[in-house]
Amino acid sequence: MSSPVNYHWRIAGFYFFYYAFVGMFSPYWSLYLHSLQFDAIDIAILMSLHPVMRMVAPNVWGWLADRSGKRREVVVLAAGLSALFYLGVFATTRFWGLFSVLLLMSFFWSASMPLVEATTLSWLGKNTAHYGRLRSWGSIGFIVSVVGLGYAFDYIAIAWLLWAGLVCEVGIFIFARQIPPTEVLAHHTDQQPIKQIVLQPRVLALFGACFLMAVAHGPYYTFFSIYLVEHGYAKSMVGGLWALGVICEIGVFFLMPALVRRYGFVRILYLSFAAAVLRFFLIGWAVDRVLLLLLAQVLHALTFGAYHAASVGLVHEFFRGRHQSRGQALFGSLTYGAGGVLGGLASGPIWQHWGAAALYSFSSVMALLGLMLLVWRLRGSIPGAQ
Repeated sequence: MSSPVNYHWRIAGFYFFYYAFVGMFSPYWSLYLHSLQFDAIDIAILMSLHPVMRMVAPNVWGWLADRSGKRREVVVLAAGLSALFYLGVFATTRFWGLFSVLLLMSFFWSASMPLVEATTLSWLGKNTAHYGRLRSWGSIGFIVSVVGLGYAFDYIAIAWLLWAGLVCEVGIFIFARQIPPTEVLAHHTDQQPIKQIVLQPRVLALFGACFLMAVAHGPYYTFFSIYLVEHGYAKSMVGGLWALGVICEIGVFFLMPALVRRYGFVRILYLSFAAAVLRFFLIGWAVDRVLLLLLAQVLHALTFGAYHAASVGLVHEFFRGRHQSRGQALFGSLTYGAGGVLGGLASGPIWQHWGAAALYSFSSVMALLGLMLLVWRLRGSIPGAQ
């Protein structure tokens, strides 16, 4: 008799390579573009294509997955086409060439994660609080990528970044073929139009606050590496600072089951947004004070790790049954996608005309507005809160 397939390492492998790609792209792609002599506006536009596609693509692919009932096959198709179009980065260094390549690659790359998130949570069943432990493998992939490349680029040309991205794309495709097929369980909300769920005040508040959190992070993902290099930090130190945040994030992921049981998703989100207000203020005004910059990176454990696990968990609670794939897709599109686009595009002019301190103060204000929205609309979701 054949033993049951253990999908834990297969899902973990997908997360590892997917976020290893993020660890390659977010800290270093702007440095690669900078090496090609693009100005701040061009870099902001090219870096924003990724979140633009995260805004558009997941809804298309989520609809296709729910319509066809073949979630895994859709993930495999998207991963394969993403790897294929990525090859275009080897063929051009011109603005419009890279614009076209990144647009197409990102359209397919962005499709996978919301579907895999839905698959993972469905596979976990009643153990969704353990999501963070699986997701931590993505953080490990990010660390391997960001630290390894950071040290490498002190000795080799930044153009080698393109090959690191190709390795990640191939890994994503291989493990996309290994994720489990999951059955969508019937739920009493299945006959409701998804619009009816989205328009609930608590859902709108969550999406709105998370949109603002993504706006706040736009300048971080677009200019943080350039900002550090311009202040005299070596590329290995840049990689180390990125990795420090993700190491702390892994710790939070492993603590999430206990934290969720004790505090619930909403209180965790309150803390995450408050930490983001402080973190971006420190980045903007204390970049030359290493201890404060280290503190800012440690806060990544809350501003991404705890924030991401809690927000995804709430989306899973709000969208049930056949709406799960599209719920996660809508969340990714309207928050990480639209919010990332606005934050990324706004960062170029603010950086160019008012400087880094103003840019990261803008991020801090966006996080504060998100916190205020959560407190206003989700307070009643906390047991005993009035």
